[in-house]
Amino acid sequence: MKHFLDLSLIDKKELRQIVENSKTRKKNRNNKGKVLVDKDNPLAGKMLLMVFEKPSTRTRLSFDLAMRQLGGQTIVINSENLHVGIGGETIEDTARIFSVFSDIIMLRTFEHSTLLKFSELLSVPIINGLTNDSHPCQILSDVMTFEEIKGSIQGKKIAWVGDGNNVTNSLMEAAAQFDFELKIACPKDYMPSKKVIAWAKKKKADIEILHDAKDAADNADCIMTDKWISMGDKGNLSKKRKAFKSFQVNKKLMKVAKKDAIFMHDLPAQRGEEVSAEVIDGKQSVVWQQAENRLHCQKGIIEWCLKGK
Repeated sequence: MKHFLDLSLIDKKELRQIVENSKTRKKNRNNKGKVLVDKDNPLAGKMLLMVFEKPSTRTRLSFDLAMRQLGGQTIVINSENLHVGIGGETIEDTARIFSVFSDIIMLRTFEHSTLLKFSELLSVPIINGLTNDSHPCQILSDVMTFEEIKGSIQGKKIAWVGDGNNVTNSLMEAAAQFDFELKIACPKDYMPSKKVIAWAKKKKADIEILHDAKDAADNADCIMTDKWISMGDKGNLSKKRKAFKSFQVNKKLMKVAKKDAIFMHDLPAQRGEEVSAEVIDGKQSVVWQQAENRLHCQKGIIEWCLKGK
């Protein structure tokens, strides 16, 4: 049984297969209607259970439509409908119920430990739809998007400017697995996971962490960012905004990168904070292609999980 938990846990050849399958699925759609099933109908009779402890737009839409286009069906459970810890129901009990009523699970949650616990208890595959520690689905679709526009990502230079968050953690894992150069620019108090940094160094990934946005963006093929204030962020938010003031991706920063560099953002975006409106809505922005590719990459991930069952 194959779980999709983190990019670091999957062989790089298999990650490449997922991306290539996703590209093929997209090509074969040939602008068909949104709800038409793929010709091979690979997941007829299969059920995807989507569990959301965190709200979502792109994750919910992309997984729902992905499963339908593969011939399967979906059920959605939101946090207010979950029974875990209520009336004596344990996570073990819930995992058994999930396994009975579905063929595969997608969980979008806060604590990474919740995802790992479910992966140990379930008898069906589980996909990490996002946790506080990582966001592998997003980064895999970002790799796909980059390669559609600029060719193989291997050896290319990617600049991350902003918070060292869950997306950054998965991007570091991708740098090792897909062999690209990664420059991360973030304030000293907002670094990525030390554990992931140590893993990446062990894998001899070409990663450097800097504290100046221009140093990271210099001659980059792509500049990426995310919201400074993420879902569930607590503490002194005005202090955080002040720390990130020099890390905005704007027209001036884009000029430091290559002339044909592209801009990526996993959305939702706060125009005027982490990115200027003229960049995210400009010609170098590929954020809407990124968003669309979430659908196609989810299909590749779901198929990979179920083919390994």
